[in-house]
Amino acid sequence: MSSTTTNTATYKFNHTMFRIKDPKVSLPFYENVLGMEMFKESPGGDFTNYFLAFPAGFEDKANASKEEKAKMQLNREGVLELCHNWGTESDASFKGYASGNDEPGRGFGHIAITVDDLEAACKRFDDLGVKFKKRPEEGKMRHTAFIYDPDGYWVEIIGQTKL
Repeated sequence: MSSTTTNTATYKFNHTMFRIKDPKVSLPFYENVLGMEMFKESPGGDFTNYFLAFPAGFEDKANASKEEKAKMQLNREGVLELCHNWGTESDASFKGYASGNDEPGRGFGHIAITVDDLEAACKRFDDLGVKFKKRPEEGKMRHTAFIYDPDGYWVEIIGQTKL
């Protein structure tokens, strides 16, 4: 063990990464359906990573350029990284990635976002043709919905409660 000390009170949960089949499908879902902003694109040798977050998380830097926001990435929370391995979008034999909710590979469950009005958000998702896993009126958890992203990952939708 190193003798260097670190303060865990300064740690932040920065991001989660999903592998995606086609950025031309996934990016519009996260940007136009969920309202996230892609603030950084990082190509590698045979893949591209896209970093998205809700604009509100940039706080007083809302008018910053993409480059300025990219520099802020490691100092904020709630970032979603989408990793596109080149060629999957045109490979007819590609069966997609495991979402973590089915066998084999059960483990990862979902990400969650809060919305101002659950009923209105669900209506908007219906209007946009988003596929639901669970609607608020179904099952025991009446305060949540689950939708699918283009790759079959679950996104939990939770209505904000008024205090």
